[in-house]
Amino acid sequence: MAYKNKTYVAFDGDNDMRYYNLMKAWKQSDTTDFNFYDAHDLNTARDSSQTDSIKRKLAERMANSKIFVLLIGEKTKYLTRFVKWEVEHALYLNLPIIVVNINGKRDEDSDRMPPWLNEQLCITCSFNAKILQYSLEHWESYHYQYKKDREKDGKHYSWKSGVYEDLGL
Repeated sequence: MAYKNKTYVAFDGDNDMRYYNLMKAWKQSDTTDFNFYDAHDLNTARDSSQTDSIKRKLAERMANSKIFVLLIGEKTKYLTRFVKWEVEHALYLNLPIIVVNINGKRDEDSDRMPPWLNEQLCITCSFNAKILQYSLEHWESYHYQYKKDREKDGKHYSWKSGVYEDLGL
């Protein structure tokens, strides 16, 4: 079994690629502490025109991941070909899910939240390097704690305003 240390990031590749690229830029920047081990650095599909080939490579990336980040844009909830499959596969693998609102909203955005995440345990945060780094560092342990407590299972959470304040946001 491979060591799981990667962060898998799913997003609308047609409309929200710039946010994923910004995450990678934060990682490279000397002015932020933001860091993540990007699962997408692992491999690429040989035949990117074949859905099965793409999903197979995505599954390999997810198998090496310890946490799943979903960037939520305006059209994300309508993407059933890959993004829905990625979320469902992350749930199958029991990966902790961080939902990131690229519109800056700190809590669940019910207008943009994909229906396939209804009743699923996840944390929501805004698109910002500091809160996203905090989420990457802390949500995994909370996720597994909440999974054990069936009363809390299946809920959407968001960080309290004090967390944002402590981070200077």
